[in-house]
Amino acid sequence: MSKKIIIGNWKMNPLTEKEAKKLFKDVAKNISRVKKTQIVICSPVIYFESLRRFSRKISLGAQNVFWGTVGAFTGEISAEMLYSVGAKYVILGHSERRELGENNIDINKKLKAVLGASLTPIVCVGEKERDENHEYFNVVKIQIKECLKGINKNLISGIIIAYEPVWALSSTANRHDANFNDSREMAIFIRKILSDIVTPEIANKVRIIYGGSVTPKDVKDFLQNVGVDGVLVGKASLNMKKFVEIIKIAENEKN
Repeated sequence: MSKKIIIGNWKMNPLTEKEAKKLFKDVAKNISRVKKTQIVICSPVIYFESLRRFSRKISLGAQNVFWGTVGAFTGEISAEMLYSVGAKYVILGHSERRELGENNIDINKKLKAVLGASLTPIVCVGEKERDENHEYFNVVKIQIKECLKGINKNLISGIIIAYEPVWALSSTANRHDANFNDSREMAIFIRKILSDIVTPEIANKVRIIYGGSVTPKDVKDFLQNVGVDGVLVGKASLNMKKFVEIIKIAENEKN
């Protein structure tokens, strides 16, 4: 891949539109010279209209979507609606959504809707824990196969797979850090699974990124991994200085 991609997931933050505009504008102001790195901010959808005017270098992404197009689905937002208000990307299957009951079948339906609306899906996969029998590989394998079931093979190259080990997230109790080897091992494994589903040629076009409490201190190690094409940044994306630093580290990495 010629460009690394840095995706900020703001989650249910910040509290006000004023704060959202300030954070977005401050990031945009400090990445004006960035040319080799794709930048996405997944903010709450309610802020899209205010943010979309501030920077052409930052694409907007949603954190969730509904599988239906239009109709009697109270509280839901369709992929077509997201597209109409400027979204380019959509996160699917984030571990926090899975904790609320979302499963691989739900994600598969949403993935089809997102691809049908010409949006780029960011499909999150990852195990809750690592075991001595390496069963966590099978967990990720099942997630990928079930989420991608029935997807046109020609569309799979446009999907981003985010490896998100739940045990490394800042919101997880008794969490511990993932390292260079953890992300490299899983990136290789995910690409092998994709090769089995489609072809090695198509699998090599799929962007695989890492997401698990990424910070400026460890992002360089993850980005230097062969097969890791970017990062999904959570908490640090709400801190302008940290997020900009992550972007600049990615910008200075040799591809």
